[in-house]
Amino acid sequence: MSITLKQNLMPADENALSAQTHLLFVLSADCPDTLPFLSVLNAKLTRTNKKYADLQKGAVVADLPNGALASWVVLDEGLSAFKRQTQLRKAIKPLLDEKPAALAIAVYGSEGARQQAAKDAFYVVSVNAAELPERKGKVAQKETKSEVLREVSIFGWQDSTEFAEIQAMIAGNVLTRTLTMTPPNELNPTQYRTKIAELAKSKGWQYQEFDMQQLTQMGAGAFVAVGQGSDPQDAAIVHLTYSPNDAKKHIALVGKGICFDTGGHNLKPAKYMNGMHEDMNGSAVALGVLLAATKAKLPMKIDCWLAIAQNHIGPLAYKQNDVVTALNGTTIEIVHTDAEGRMVLADTLTLASREKPDWMVDFATLTGSMMSALGDRYSGVLGNHPALLCKAVGLGAAVGERVCAFPFDDDYDEDIESSIADIKQCTLDGGADHVHATRFLSKFIEHDVPWLHVDLSSYNRKGGLGAVASDVNGFGVALTFELLKQY
Repeated sequence: MSITLKQNLMPADENALSAQTHLLFVLSADCPDTLPFLSVLNAKLTRTNKKYADLQKGAVVADLPNGALASWVVLDEGLSAFKRQTQLRKAIKPLLDEKPAALAIAVYGSEGARQQAAKDAFYVVSVNAAELPERKGKVAQKETKSEVLREVSIFGWQDSTEFAEIQAMIAGNVLTRTLTMTPPNELNPTQYRTKIAELAKSKGWQYQEFDMQQLTQMGAGAFVAVGQGSDPQDAAIVHLTYSPNDAKKHIALVGKGICFDTGGHNLKPAKYMNGMHEDMNGSAVALGVLLAATKAKLPMKIDCWLAIAQNHIGPLAYKQNDVVTALNGTTIEIVHTDAEGRMVLADTLTLASREKPDWMVDFATLTGSMMSALGDRYSGVLGNHPALLCKAVGLGAAVGERVCAFPFDDDYDEDIESSIADIKQCTLDGGADHVHATRFLSKFIEHDVPWLHVDLSSYNRKGGLGAVASDVNGFGVALTFELLKQY
């Protein structure tokens, strides 16, 4: 997706907007006296028994005399980022539903209000105008260039640096959603690895992969236990590196990439197996963050580690009561084969931590208990570094991707003690599995690397979430991109 951005610091008048077909007006609490098409807005408010103040609750849409479509919304400066983005998403939906080739955004208010409104509106418009995977025959036959947004004009604010970073973040979000939405017959581990290799070549990333034979020889028994159940055995840990010459920090990103999760021998029922091609979303988030950082030319070395596999049933598939030995020598008692995510992540986290990054973060659609705890509006974060957790919570609120921190106390380890191995993979008792999973993963991190674990309970919400209208929303890219910038 490539959108041309045009900016004008001066507020727009009706003459400047006369050539526009789709307009979004982002207003302040006080109605500007010189607001273009004010008579149209007032007529619509009168007809619907509303007042200008009601625009703080939701947008108003009306046709303009020249045939254009306009949407007006008021953003109170005290609103949270999440609420601002949600109101903007709803305000721009009628405009984007018409698939315009160009769209104008006019912002009003104080200098600070215009700056924030321009950034928020551009992000929400652009991220929702993106082309996503679509397999409907009629859509494929009718698709034309006019059905894709190509140009956004902003009136009332101008800033090249910040908008370049927003465009980088949007590219990362779109990559994450595109990969996550790809059907499983088009994104098995072999196909996924090929796509990643092509992406690495185009972006100048170093590419390395550890296939099943190599991982077996290395002793990565946790990962191999999951990968060995598939035919072909095409699972692998993929390692990408972005390393600019001016790198000042070294960060590691780790992503769970289960291309399809049947549950293994502990087979999921149909209701819960549906959608399990999206169980690779964590790896897609890691890739999206890497792409955003690359496009923004952030001055840091980033290692990206992707645990790519499928969780299938077969004669070689791992089973309950197996005992396997992980890469770091820890023996694991298998309790439930549907807890495969923590298995593939265990050895991947060991590899990542052995490079001794300044800090690391992993992303995974890991536990149902996190969904039970938070629903699909928030994701959960846990980790071994309280300052990193606090930073993540604060930045999540600032960018509109909300996260909640959970306990990480070591007495939870009592629940995953094993009588025959060093540790149990999980329990069969339910409870705080999101905490147990994180305590389990912590056993595979070496050199005391500060580490943040993101359990993506909000990666898919029907009807959209915050800025993003699609069910699969790319959650985690904006949060982590901001975290990288802050560090």
